[in-house]
Amino acid sequence: MRWPFFSKLEIAIRSAKATDSDKIAELHREGGFFASWSAQEIESLMADRAVVTDTACDSRKSDQLYGFVMSRCAADEAEILTIAVQSKTRGKGIGRRLLEAHLPKLAQKGVKILYLEVEEDNRPARVLYERIGFATAGLRKAYYRKPDGSLANALIMKLDLDRL
Repeated sequence: MRWPFFSKLEIAIRSAKATDSDKIAELHREGGFFASWSAQEIESLMADRAVVTDTACDSRKSDQLYGFVMSRCAADEAEILTIAVQSKTRGKGIGRRLLEAHLPKLAQKGVKILYLEVEEDNRPARVLYERIGFATAGLRKAYYRKPDGSLANALIMKLDLDRL
C-alpha cells in the first residue's frame, strides 16, 4: 500500500488539448497574476496556430494538470506568454520539465530566439530561467500590477535556442 503523503508525482508532459482550457485557466488564477485569463481567453489563444501550449500532468491520469507553459511564435522568434505551476507542487522541478520539453518544440518550428518577461522580484522564476540559459536583456519599470495594486518591474529575458 502506498501512503498518499509518501507518493511521488509521476509527471508526463503533453501538448495541451482544447478540453484543458478550464484547468489551465485555474492554474493561471493560482499563479498570482494580477489579471488571470479566463478559460475562453485560454481557448482562443490555444486555437491560434502560432501558439504552442504544453502541460505537465499526472502520467496515470492525464486530465490532472500540475502546470502549463504557453508561447507565441512569430517568424524565428517566440515569447513565453505565461507559465504556471500548481502552488502545492511548486519546487518539484515541474517548471523545469515543462521548459525542457517545450523548448525543442519551439526550435522545431524554426524559433531561434525566445523571450519572456518576469517580475524582477520573482526569485524562484528567475533562478529557473537562468538555469535553463536565459539572460537578462532589458528592464520595464513599473510594468506589472501586483495583486495588492502596487507596481513591479519586469525583466526581459532572452534565450538563444541555437545554443541548446
